Amino acid sequence: MRSNTNNGIRGNTSFVLIGCEMRSQHRAKKKDLVRKCGCPFKLRAKPVVGGEGWMVNLICGSHNYELIKFLVGHPYVGTLTKDEKIIVADMTKSMVEPRNILLTLKKHNVNSYTTIKQIYNARNVYRSSIRGSNTEIQQLMRLLGRDQYIHWHILKDEDVVRDIFWSHPDAVKLTNTCNLVFLIGSTYKTNRYRLLLLDIVGMTPTGMTFSAAFAYLEGERLNNIVWALQRFNDIFLGRDALPKIIVTDRDLALMNAVKTVFPKSTNLLCWFHIDKNVKEKCKTLVGKKNA
Repeated sequence: MRSNTNNGIRGNTSFVLIGCEMRSQHRAKKKDLVRKCGCPFKLRAKPVVGGEGWMVNLICGSHNYELIKFLVGHPYVGTLTKDEKIIVADMTKSMVEPRNILLTLKKHNVNSYTTIKQIYNARNVYRSSIRGSNTEIQQLMRLLGRDQYIHWHILKDEDVVRDIFWSHPDAVKLTNTCNLVFLIGSTYKTNRYRLLLLDIVGMTPTGMTFSAAFAYLEGERLNNIVWALQRFNDIFLGRDALPKIIVTDRDLALMNAVKTVFPKSTNLLCWFHIDKNVKEKCKTLVGKKNA
């Protein structure tokens, strides 16, 4: 619960106060594996004066809940070992999903009580160790420069990035080679900052797709999208190589931005979104899902 070390200051003593992991109380949630219940168990330990070892004083020796039969969900028993942390770091570096990392650890140790939450925590610790003292946006800028990405950004209040656009060098080559059809769409709730992700996808003559560029935008206003499309326009090497067809959903701000930046391109509506909207309209008209 608490601890202190005697550093020579008057009144400062060394001690360790230990409590049960069920000591705190909080509103139970369905996803919680362990329900805390305000257990009063508590003991205090301090070094023996003039000798070795510790003297333990039991403040309360009883628990207010029945002893558990299974240890799943308790953080201490699910703590990752040093070797397991190395495995998590290596698999995270290889872009393996957390659930597959957990499955691998369970195969190596059938008695493991590690949960998916501890895998996420270990991944965050590993990524923070790589980033060092840099903030997340500083690390992103460093990686974009290191890997020679084509990128632009707009600052807000001189030290806050408002909008950022980037494209891989290989994607720039594909964009200039396969410039007939591009699909542009906006994605929401893909990050904890709630930024709008503008995804630009190109299509090859063989019918395959590739990611042409991405942009994180502060909002879905016309000026934000126009700026992103202007940066997309800048990666084309020739004026005769601009997109012929741009497919979007019926996002008026996006459609107006396409008309502004690519006036000679034909703007088509996405069949998937049309079909989705028709189904939603039919549900309200019919009233029955299976009708």
